[in-house]
Amino acid sequence: MWLVGRVILAVLGAVVIVSPAQAETRWTLVKTYPHDPKAFTEGLLWADGGLYESTGLNGASEIRQVRLKDGKVIRRVAIEPQYFGEGIVNWGDRLVSLTWRHRQGFVWNRRDFKRLGEFRYEGEGWALTQDGTSIIMSDGTAGLRFLDPDTLQEKRRITVTWNGRPVERLNELEYVKGEVLANIWYEKRIARINPQSGAVIDWIDLSPLAAQVPNSDPDAVLNGIAYDAAKDRLFVTGKFWPKLFEIKLQR
Repeated sequence: MWLVGRVILAVLGAVVIVSPAQAETRWTLVKTYPHDPKAFTEGLLWADGGLYESTGLNGASEIRQVRLKDGKVIRRVAIEPQYFGEGIVNWGDRLVSLTWRHRQGFVWNRRDFKRLGEFRYEGEGWALTQDGTSIIMSDGTAGLRFLDPDTLQEKRRITVTWNGRPVERLNELEYVKGEVLANIWYEKRIARINPQSGAVIDWIDLSPLAAQVPNSDPDAVLNGIAYDAAKDRLFVTGKFWPKLFEIKLQR
């Protein structure tokens, strides 16, 4: 979602831009950390005390392990330059990653980033998360696919809606306390989604954070959600953002 994104953005006036009618979920800023401003963030996750990130763009796509306190990349593996890397998720001792339009996914050893296998899927690949039972995938539409974590084959899917209307451009995902949080491409809000019905429960407006990282690049959008369940910490960032934020939701 890069060069084509610049074209799509010009016609998004025809797309429904969500305007929540109910009170949006309140949040507070807990802490700010450094983040690689050259990282075109596609996926973000926290697993076993470590932060992992996937980046996009052909020739610059990587899987990374990142040190939270200073944003330093402590382990990385490049994805072949013909691929535009997308989201990642952890499952046991593995990482699963997507590519944008090649319908090609990869499985990695989380310890040393050695590639263990590949898999195929229909349509585009955008983002991944997991709920302990299924791997959940977004593809740029209003749909979320639930995959078998062993076979990586689709088991079911839901359509995400707000007031009965589909919410398109679902991007980076994170499973938090029984809900799926989703970035909406080119939006400064995160949707809180019921994973059974697909209904959006509420919205998290992060425009104040986006205002702290002004960038003239139209692709430098909010994208990247990671949750540390052990310490109840929620992290968010964006493409080419020099900062990663820890926030606390007020539910």
